[in-house]
Amino acid sequence: MDYSAKLDEALNNLHEEGRYRTFIDIERENGNYPHALWTRPDGTQKSITVWCGNDYLGMGQHPVVLAAMHEAIDATGAGSGGTRNISGTTVYHKRLEAELADLHGKEAALVFTSAYIANDATLSTLPKLFPGLIIYSDELNHASMIEGVRRNGGAKRVFRHNDMEHLRELLAADDPAAPKLIAFESVYSMDGDFGPIEAICDLADEFGALTYIDEVHAVGMYGPRGGGVAERDRLAHRIDIINGTLAKAYGVMGGYIAASAKMCDAVRSYAPGFIFTTSLAPAIAAGAAASVAHLKTDQARRDQHQTQARILKTRLKGLGLPIIDHGSHIVPVIVGDPVHTKQLSDMLLEQFGIYVQPINYPTVPRGTERLRFTPSPVHGPDEMDKLVRALDDLWSQCALNRAEMSA
Repeated sequence: MDYSAKLDEALNNLHEEGRYRTFIDIERENGNYPHALWTRPDGTQKSITVWCGNDYLGMGQHPVVLAAMHEAIDATGAGSGGTRNISGTTVYHKRLEAELADLHGKEAALVFTSAYIANDATLSTLPKLFPGLIIYSDELNHASMIEGVRRNGGAKRVFRHNDMEHLRELLAADDPAAPKLIAFESVYSMDGDFGPIEAICDLADEFGALTYIDEVHAVGMYGPRGGGVAERDRLAHRIDIINGTLAKAYGVMGGYIAASAKMCDAVRSYAPGFIFTTSLAPAIAAGAAASVAHLKTDQARRDQHQTQARILKTRLKGLGLPIIDHGSHIVPVIVGDPVHTKQLSDMLLEQFGIYVQPINYPTVPRGTERLRFTPSPVHGPDEMDKLVRALDDLWSQCALNRAEMSA
């Protein structure tokens, strides 16, 4: 076997399809988000505005968060020194989990190194706790949920995206006595649409199923205290397990689940993805806890975030650009071709200093390749004007159709 040739073949396939992913080397400027410095391959630098970041509310550079992290570093040093079970549980981890449990109105929370790991570890562990468990998973669930369901070795059913009739059919076809769990998201990040939380909870009650919701693209941004869409819709008490991230709206790193004390204890005790990995650095846990606590009271920041998203969508619609609008903060602009999407991304970066990463298959279906914009409260009028003018100019230059796929 010529292993090197096989690697060349695999990489060349991506290049030929226009799907090869290029890392953009940027240096965020503390106190100046969403602005950053881009280092070109030739070593020269250019000032850019980040329009695709997941630091949705600009909390990654908030003084409250930075102060908490500095204090923790000065007090404890860098790393945690071990797994949660062996010397790696600190006062900062316990404080963070208490903040998260309070955020979601649950008895307990469990912090992981990322929301991906939290999904994977939890969903792959649940069949150990509930033998014979059947998991019903929305077809557009995140890769971390799909992987967790796939690896658990139990039964799974995939229902059509947000299709409650299909979900009902699947639930009704299975043994009424079998343990069941419905796994879905509150905000689906590529199209920005919402999961039908209440309808799913109703079906769960009818068929005796547990509910598992991924609120990764909603925590911090929706609800009176940032508890997500379930909190906004007063449904959090009907959800058995809530998954969230600390790396998007909260601007730091890590993921978690919030649930009953028994559920968190069981996952903690059985999930290899929790047991056998070093815990988050104390400074990260401290910064995340400070961010969660702050956003519980900062409704103005959430309101401004939604306002910025509405303004951008309204202006892009006015240009006739093919955006998808489901009422969330995510602004996808459909290009429909991987090569054109990459070209637009490159031109925006080089000509206008606007950074938005192309989104291609397999993240989205072929033919729906897109640029995905994430406006934040710290994107001001000047940045917005520059982006809209640049898109209008380049869309015409590239002779792309307008408003073909607006939703």
